[in-house]
Amino acid sequence: MTKEELFENIKCKRSFLCVGLDTDVRKIPAHLQEDEDPIFAFNKQIIDATAEHCIAFKPNLAFYESMGPYGIKAFEKTVNYLREQYPDQLIIADAKRGDIGNTSNLYARSFFENTNVDALTISPYMGSDSVSPFLLYPGKWVVLLALTSNAGAQDFQLMKDESGECLFERILRISQTWENADRLMYVVGATKAQMLEHVRAIVPDSFLLVPGIGSQNGSLDEVVKYGINSTCGLIVNASRSIIYADNSENFARYAAAEAAQLHSQMEDALIKNDLI
Repeated sequence: MTKEELFENIKCKRSFLCVGLDTDVRKIPAHLQEDEDPIFAFNKQIIDATAEHCIAFKPNLAFYESMGPYGIKAFEKTVNYLREQYPDQLIIADAKRGDIGNTSNLYARSFFENTNVDALTISPYMGSDSVSPFLLYPGKWVVLLALTSNAGAQDFQLMKDESGECLFERILRISQTWENADRLMYVVGATKAQMLEHVRAIVPDSFLLVPGIGSQNGSLDEVVKYGINSTCGLIVNASRSIIYADNSENFARYAAAEAAQLHSQMEDALIKNDLI
């Protein structure tokens, strides 16, 4: 999916919501536990209930890898279901890979050839040779961790060098020499929304994947205020607040309601910024 296609889908859907599929088998409703594949059964209902409100889905690999081969199979089934039933959705594998070149080559092959996701989150802290293998796949997005929403982000990401530049700012600046806004996105946490001004000063045209609203209490209004650009430039993720909105047999209906509420707010933001 190109940058232009992504923006067109945002305008068509009137939304820039990403639903995070952080599916923990211990948290899904009890009535699904008897299913042959409860993880996929849960994901399928969440996807069907929320697809009209979002433009992307983001499975977090930790939740699937924790279940071994069984979980990996559920992840693959989820991606295949999205490909077949909702081909307009951007599929982001939240795997946070990043290693020396030879290993990164294999990670890239795994996700972009065998699993066929659209985008993959990457840790850039081992430098350009750990990221470049992922950029060899035309039409695929690399989503670099820049400024994350966790409390520990300040331990390293906000460290300043002698010129006063933060580490996350250096990552943004240097990565622009590897590729452009047609291939690179960045993770910037909603709990750091005011820092989006600094981010936009360095990467004005890039899409930002923004976690941290919902359960982490990030402000969608502030994310839009500081982060939106002429092509929206935002993919705002909500996970637990949507998929675990209810634990009964009506869980999908409650998930849809939570997604619809965010959809409405995002539509208002797009209208206010003259993007639709």
